[in-house]
Amino acid sequence: MAQLPVVTVIGLGAMGHAFAANLLKNGFTVRGWNRSPSRGEDLVNTGLVLCNTAQQAAEGADVVLSVLTDGDTTHNVLEPVFSAMKPGAVLCQMGTIGVAATEKLIYQLARVRPDVVFVDAPVSGTKAPAENAQILVMASGDRSKAQAAEQVFAAIGKQQQWLGEAGASSRMKLVVNSWLIGMMQSLADTMSLAKQLGFSTDDLWQVLEGGPLAAPYAKGKLNMIASGDYTPQMQLSLALKDARLALQAAPGVAMPGLENIASLWQQAVDAGYGEQDLAAVYAFLQKTHA
Repeated sequence: MAQLPVVTVIGLGAMGHAFAANLLKNGFTVRGWNRSPSRGEDLVNTGLVLCNTAQQAAEGADVVLSVLTDGDTTHNVLEPVFSAMKPGAVLCQMGTIGVAATEKLIYQLARVRPDVVFVDAPVSGTKAPAENAQILVMASGDRSKAQAAEQVFAAIGKQQQWLGEAGASSRMKLVVNSWLIGMMQSLADTMSLAKQLGFSTDDLWQVLEGGPLAAPYAKGKLNMIASGDYTPQMQLSLALKDARLALQAAPGVAMPGLENIASLWQQAVDAGYGEQDLAAVYAFLQKTHA
């Protein structure tokens, strides 16, 4: 039986923590680093090796997963990591950092470490699916040199889809998140109308259930709206970041709906809803239009 690759997870937030936990459950040797040192301490007893620096974490790893919040953070953290990576290692960038930041990262890595294989690999799925290894990994890059990464993806998700040359996945991620963002705002508007006309979240779902409009994602968000518990699966502030990245990626494309959502969600973030789940935009609308 082939030996499993040694994996480093840089960034142990909601997604990175879930990736590390699932890798440990599947017998991988896992090293980790996070800007907040306490993050990941709960996994030490199950085998996670926490390191003091990202460079130290990357040393000797066959696969390095970068799961950081944005492009600037990703570049600042990874630039010193390049020199620490072993020859022929695979670097998987799994955060939603946008098109420009991804292209810059591809260029910089090719210039200083052409031996390192770069895989652009954002995911479709939020905190709970990640914890249950039910995400879809959207991968792009030289698949023929990324067998070790494929082993890792199989352990952290239910499916992987390869989309071509590196960079394609970050573009598709913005497409997918634009759809998700639009659906969430439409659901908030629809539920506001339903409430005004005398219907509950259960009433709405009972009509939707079993038909072509019954998206499981919508059911989960309706449950949040019903309970008023907006514990984040995806923070509103991060969803807003993704909306802006999508708008920046296609400046010549007319997307008035997404532009309006970004403006509204900025208001919600400014009002203190940014660290809650994006479904909290419903609560923001109820409060501001009461």
